[in-house]
Amino acid sequence: MSRSRELGELQLALMRVLWERGEATVAEVHAALGSRALTTIATMLTKMERKGVVEHRLEGRQFVYRPTVSEAVVMKTMVASLTERLFSGDVTALVNHLLTEQEIDLDELERLKALIAERQREEGE
Repeated sequence: MSRSRELGELQLALMRVLWERGEATVAEVHAALGSRALTTIATMLTKMERKGVVEHRLEGRQFVYRPTVSEAVVMKTMVASLTERLFSGDVTALVNHLLTEQEIDLDELERLKALIAERQREEGE
């Protein structure tokens, strides 16, 4: 598992803009988020490029950034890291925590049951 795919809160917010749009300039990311200074966003995108999660191309005088990793890959890495750090890698403990500590309505429980049943069928094949 690559720690370079673990993202902080701001990095994740920037990636969500890029995943949604496909690519964006610093100004476009800033406009989408609005809560941070333009220079902060530019600096963070540069750091993220060094980390290997985004890359840029030059369009005129502007850098246009695009993600180099998918949202699914980042989620998988971050959830695996969280599971390892908080639950010593015990997925059952993670799911138990979510079921007991989070409000889950009956529709969500039914969806979870269906997902578990589907996974069991896949594993049985």
